Amino acid sequence: MAEWLYEAGIGESRAALVEDGRILEAAIELDDAGPRVGAVLRARLADRGPPAIVMLDGGSEAMLVRLPPGLSQGAALLVTVTREAIPEPGRAKRTKAEPASSDAAPAAGPDLLARIAATGAAVRRLRAHEADALEAAGWSELLDEALTGEIAFAGGALRMTPTPAMTLFDVDGPTPPTPLALAAAPAVAEAIRRHGIGGSIGIDFPTVAGREPRQAVAAALDAALPPPFERTAVNGFGFLQIVRPRPRASLPELLRVDPMGAEARAALRRLERVPPGAPRRHRLPAAVLARIAAQPDWLADLARRTGATPDLESD
Repeated sequence: MAEWLYEAGIGESRAALVEDGRILEAAIELDDAGPRVGAVLRARLADRGPPAIVMLDGGSEAMLVRLPPGLSQGAALLVTVTREAIPEPGRAKRTKAEPASSDAAPAAGPDLLARIAATGAAVRRLRAHEADALEAAGWSELLDEALTGEIAFAGGALRMTPTPAMTLFDVDGPTPPTPLALAAAPAVAEAIRRHGIGGSIGIDFPTVAGREPRQAVAAALDAALPPPFERTAVNGFGFLQIVRPRPRASLPELLRVDPMGAEARAALRRLERVPPGAPRRHRLPAAVLARIAAQPDWLADLARRTGATPDLESD
């Protein structure tokens, strides 16, 4: 039976839905992630647009997807967050919001722990002194997939590339096109679920000749990818497009926009698990050490959790 493994880490919370020792779904929520989906916040209309922009309590901006009639610039209103900010190189996609219902009151949106509890699956909270259940299920390999985009499957490999327009999967392998595409379809579906990928997704399968084989490839994808989603057929060039809900950033988007931050938080996770009595001196890459040093609250949290201040030095 599948269960969620949850860890309240330093700088982030993390969770993975694990079944038979494999990660089916995973998520990371940064401590400074900003407004969450479902939050009801006070705001002021900053620009009627289009698009209309509101200034949220706390100073961040959100795009208002539906402008109430007669609302003047500078007017106060309550909004409900419908999409979290999506990090991208250069400029992040703004938070999206809509006017809140008339009976709504300001409230924070559900955090990662609340969201996984709401799925109905069992939740196991992990502690640093316990055996590392996340790592045993493949947590480091998952992070590596997200950062590199390289995903192997029986008979071939996927290359996953997030772009501002869509996340692309390229299928490659030595086997003939039809069996390669049939093997790749569930592998892509599993990767989409595992990494929390939403929005537009493009899959470049090998060119499959014939309508029935192309339909079989699409059916294999349908069988492995949980709804809701919409898709096109596999066209004559082997391309298929999927559209899924996108309430927040995928793991690749989250980690790739700040890879040094991701490495620093992963290092803190390892340091937190160092057993009592072990040497407290640790060597880290200079860039990772600098990133940790720039967040004194991270080091303070590490010292509080471990009962000692680690002696960190650069390689």
